[in-house]
Amino acid sequence: MVTRAAVFAPIVLLALSSLLMNLAWYGHLKAPHRALWVAVLLSWGVAFFEYMLAVPANRIGAQTYSLAELKTIAEICSLIGFVIVAWALFGIRPGLNQAIGFMLIAAGAVFVFRGPFPS
Repeated sequence: MVTRAAVFAPIVLLALSSLLMNLAWYGHLKAPHRALWVAVLLSWGVAFFEYMLAVPANRIGAQTYSLAELKTIAEICSLIGFVIVAWALFGIRPGLNQAIGFMLIAAGAVFVFRGPFPS
């Protein structure tokens, strides 16, 4: 039997994980004056906590979702996390081109979750 936790916990954990990963990838751009090695170490430090969320998310999620579905959830969360980080840290809102591109990616996700086509 699939529990609610097995359904929702991976999504929540992957969403938080993606926020942290986007922060690790792009947050250091707010301080370009810092040495690159400092940016790398700080990013790795953030990524450590990201992995503390991503690994359990995938362990729990594997009870409910296929690997392709887990990857799709992670990618959608990553895009949403990117938009949040870009907006919150840099004031960058997605334009029409980005919105259309993200919608096309979301449309692809529908096929991953839909199941096999009839033969």
